[in-house]
This record gives sequence, structure tokens and C-alpha cells, in this order.
Amino acid sequence: MKKLCFGTALMFILCFSAFAWADQSASKDECVTKCYEAAALINAKGLAEAVKEIGNAKGPFVWKDSYVFLMNLDGKMLAHPMQPELTQRPHCLLITDPTDKAIFVSFVNTARTLGQGWVEYMWPRPGRTSPSKKITYVYRVPGKDLFVAAGVYVGGMMY
Repeated sequence: MKKLCFGTALMFILCFSAFAWADQSASKDECVTKCYEAAALINAKGLAEAVKEIGNAKGPFVWKDSYVFLMNLDGKMLAHPMQPELTQRPHCLLITDPTDKAIFVSFVNTARTLGQGWVEYMWPRPGRTSPSKKITYVYRVPGKDLFVAAGVYVGGMMY
């Protein structure tokens, strides 16, 4: 009887932990929705206001383990809430992931040619230094030479 109770309790804890972890991970649908919201903000309030909101690490475009960032089609990072130092570069086109993929080139090409789409690459989770597999939704702001993007980490535990 004790083994049965212990086994049931252990199973409950494992299931609850998995659901709690899943709740802390962003979904692909949330990334798409947040990108649409960010694009709408740019068109409604202008670029300067959008840069402030999107670049705010405590703002509405940072949630769970994800965030929206904003770039132009020349590869210039305009707002990044987790790595604001990227906005100080003339462009981010030479940055590669650990597999030598020019990720920002992929983002720009997706925005420029398709207008929207998913890009797969390796990138550190917020607060971490080692890279994890990530897929990012890229969405070109209608009528602008800008795009917003947000991604989800694939597999593995968050911490």
C-alpha cells in the first residue's frame, strides 16, 4: 500500500512539474500573436514609441521565455529587450550561431522575400550563455522596411 501511495504521489509530482514547465514556455501561436501586436503598435504609435516598448525588458513584449525584437531590412537591430547592446551595432548580419548559420541574414531574407516565416537556429535562452535550439517567427511590418520577430526554444528544460 505504501509503495502504491508513493508511486501515485511521485506520478502526480512529475505530471504537475511537466505542466508547470510547459506553462513557462512560449508557444508558436503566442510568438505570432505578439509579432502582429508589435507590428500594429509600430503602425499606430510610430517607430520611436515602438522601439521603447519592444526594447523594454519588463514590457508587454517579453513573456515566459520569449520576447519580440525589431530590426530593419538592412540588418540593423532597432530594439532587443534581452540584449540591448545589439542595437549599438551598425548591423547584425555578421553574427552567426554555433553552427555558423548567419541567423540575422536569414531573418532579413525571410522578411524581405516572404514577408513572414519561421527560421531555425541556435541561441541562448534569456539569462543563459549556452545556446539552445530555437525557431523564430519573422513578420514584416506592413508598408515598412521593418520586421519584428519572436521565437520559441525547442526541447530540453528551461533551467
